[in-house]
Amino acid sequence: MNENTSVLADLQLQHHFGGGVYAKETIIPAGLVLVQHKHAHDHLSILASGTVVLEVEGERRTLVGPACVTVEAGKHHGVRAITEAVWYCIHATDNTDAETVDGKLIAADSRASDMQAMAEALAR
Repeated sequence: MNENTSVLADLQLQHHFGGGVYAKETIIPAGLVLVQHKHAHDHLSILASGTVVLEVEGERRTLVGPACVTVEAGKHHGVRAITEAVWYCIHATDNTDAETVDGKLIAADSRASDMQAMAEALAR
């Protein structure tokens, strides 16, 4: 990955839990590419503010916040922040542990090589 690509550990994250719903809030600096794994279930992603290019399995579109999209199960997805952006991933889960929730939501066949390819494509 290049200097404009990040993993979640490098970003400002907040975890929100309530009523069987988990929301991961990420602040993405302008110019940064954030590539996600794929999930076992459909989930919502909300762009609260900012402008991003969203890619889901090779299809790209520009979103201007506020915006809400559904990411289907089993699809790698990522964003490139055009401006600083606030991005939420929303999942139905009873897990309320920020340390283990991703392990419950990430699809078992999610591959680092697919994420790397998407990161390189979004960086262009």
